[in-house]
Order: sequence, then C-alpha cells, then structure tokens
Amino acid sequence: MLRIGSGAGFAGDRIEPAKALVEEGNLDYLILEGLAERTIALSQKQKQINPSHGYNEYLEERIRILLPILLKMNVRLITNMGAANPTGAAKKIIEIAKEMNLTCKVATVTGDDVLGKINGNYKVFESGKRLRDYEPVISANAYLGIDSLLPALETEADIIVTGRVADPSLFLAPIVHHYGWNLEDYELIGQGTLIGHLLECAGQITGGYFADPGRKDVQGLENLGFPYAVIEPNGNATITKLDNTGGTICLQTVKEQLLYEVHDPENYITPDCIANFSTAKLEEVGKDQVRVSGASGKRKPDTFKVSVGYHAGFLGEGEISFAGISALERGELAQDILEKRLLKSFPDLKTDLIGVSSLHHGQIGNYRPYEVRVRVAALCGTVEEAKTIGHEVEALYTNGPAAGGGARKRVEEVIGIVSTYINREEITVNTEIWG
Repeated sequence: MLRIGSGAGFAGDRIEPAKALVEEGNLDYLILEGLAERTIALSQKQKQINPSHGYNEYLEERIRILLPILLKMNVRLITNMGAANPTGAAKKIIEIAKEMNLTCKVATVTGDDVLGKINGNYKVFESGKRLRDYEPVISANAYLGIDSLLPALETEADIIVTGRVADPSLFLAPIVHHYGWNLEDYELIGQGTLIGHLLECAGQITGGYFADPGRKDVQGLENLGFPYAVIEPNGNATITKLDNTGGTICLQTVKEQLLYEVHDPENYITPDCIANFSTAKLEEVGKDQVRVSGASGKRKPDTFKVSVGYHAGFLGEGEISFAGISALERGELAQDILEKRLLKSFPDLKTDLIGVSSLHHGQIGNYRPYEVRVRVAALCGTVEEAKTIGHEVEALYTNGPAAGGGARKRVEEVIGIVSTYINREEITVNTEIWG
C-alpha cells in the first residue's frame, strides 16, 4: 500500500521529524508544505531584489539534510518550497546534489503566477471591492490542483518543486498517480482530499497544536513525530506516526485537524473537487492509528482561487514593560499618555497590555499581574510616520510612568492578502526537468 509522509506544515517547520520519516517510515513520498497566504508575496519581494531568490529560505538546509537519505531510501519528494521561484529552487537543488556527488532529477511545476493575467477590475472575495482598491499589487498566485502535478509525477523525478498548489493537492496527486484514479471519480477524489487535508499541517495532527496541559495532555512534544498515511486503493487510509516519536494521534487530534480552516464541511472547495467531509468516518484501530474513510465529493469548480498580495503600508510598533505591585496602573497610565499623544495623528492606533488585554481586547476578571508589557501599534502610510510610534514609546523612559524598561521599537512593511478568482482556461501549467 502507498505510504505518504508529511515532513513540514509551514515555511519554518522543524526538519528532524521529516528526516526520521524518510529513514524509518518506509515511505513512497515525503511532502514538504511550506506556503502560507503571505509567504509567497514575501517571496515575490525577495525575487524582485534578487531574481535567483524567492524560494523557501530553508530550502538549502533541508535539501542538504534530506537528499542523501531520500535517494538512498528511494523516497520521492514533493514540495511547494519553490514559492515564487521554483526554477531557482530546482537549480539550487541540482547545485547541492553536485556538491554532494549525488545524481538527482528535479521537476518544476510553474504557472501559478498570474500577476500578468489579472487586472484592477477583478472582484475581491473578502470585501466585494475591486483589486484596484488594493494597489500596488505585489503578487497574484492561483491555487493549482493535482492536474498540474500529474505530468511532473510521470517524469519519475526524484524531487518535484512547485509554487502555489493547494495544500491537500500536494498529497492527493501522488495517490491519484499511484493508483490511477479517474480525475472525475469525485467520491475517490473527495476521500483523497480528506487525507491530504489531515496530513497538510504535519505536527498539528500528532498533538502539537492540540496540547493543552491539564485538559489535553500530550507526552514527548520535544520529540514530536510527524504523521504519515498508509493509503489503500479504495482511498481508505490509516493516519499514524513512528513508534519512537513523541506526540499522539487519536480521534481528538484527527477531528480537530479535520475541522481546521474548514468553514463548511459539506462543501470544502479545492481545485480538485468540492469535498464533503461531513460523511467521514474515523476509527481508532491501534495506538496512534486512526483509520479514515467515508468522505466524498462533487465536481471541481470552474475557477481557481487566487491569493493576491499587496502593499498595505508600514507598521509602526513600540513596547515597554512595567513590573511591581502597581505594574497594571503604570501600564494603564502609559496607554493613556500614548493615546493622547498619538491618536490625533493615528486614529486607528491600537494599544495593548500584553497578558492582560491584548488578545481579547478587555480585561477578564480581577486578575492583577505583577508585570505588564505595553504594546502600541499603528498602520502608517510612510516609514517616517511609522517611526513616530516607537519613538513615543521609547520616550516613556523619562517622560512617562516610573520604572519602564525593555523598550523596543520596530518598523516593517505590511503585506496584505486578499483573494479573487480566475477561470481555469486562463492558466497555463509548465513542467520542466532539471538534472
């Protein structure tokens, strides 16, 4: 049966669990998923500065660790770490392989970059506005599906590098390739999409995002294992992990991941189908083993979702700490001072007492902390305006409440993300072989 491992759930994930999966998991495929909504827009900015960059910043490190054992164990790697520059990533992988005296074949999948195919008239999903209201636009990448990956899989490349591909599709494509599923058998495609969705966030399903001491205890998080699936020809699968790793896979962890980022379980829209997770059946069949079956689906949508990155301004930010029996009162006084100094110029100014009111926008109960940290932030139009925020916070050293310390200030560009849709026929996918 087919065995697919999840080696990364986001751009900065740990590499050790992926290495263990390749060495001990008897895998056919390892998937490294490394793109969040803003990641590819930030990568496009890097590529603008240096055309040879724009792929995942950890690509080189990960390839140096994984490549020898991938080739030794005959495990194929599929990854979207190509981000804004799959071609640059492939060239770097081949360069590393030559340095290590290894022979490696890499396939790239491109075509998700649709910046030149959209315009200001496109409607924004989140707001109903037009893209012209979000200019300047930095990036626009369509979420490709399995049909973009299948030609690359047929090349028998050791590594397949993509840009934006829908997360479940990275896992679904090798299942379809291996078992020869019909792309219009949406019952199977829906079940395979569920497998991909369960695996895509790596350590989340093995207890990493699940753990809550005293309520949902998880052992061995310092050695958290990542999941892999043993997949049957009919699409049923068992989600599990290596025995000698920390974490847990149980009905609770699988259910939480099943619902993660799913707004409508009966209509989970992907490029490959509209999946129905509401009919899924989960069964614990052993320690750290959950069998998954019963998901279904219906026809794929006529459009691809497009993630659009745009320049949203500059974040000005400042922080300062207060400690002692009157820490809360001094923190609140600092807030009051900063609001009186800054609100007139920055009406959207946000002030927080971290640990007291920063997450829920109001103090809950009669909790009196011994220490608080004041954070002030505003979205500004220019760098100079943004610098004003941190400067006023720093000035509290001698112009504000007693005994402030640990002040810091920061200015950074803000990349906003909105979504639109593009017709399938406007996308041209290219597969290229390297090495």
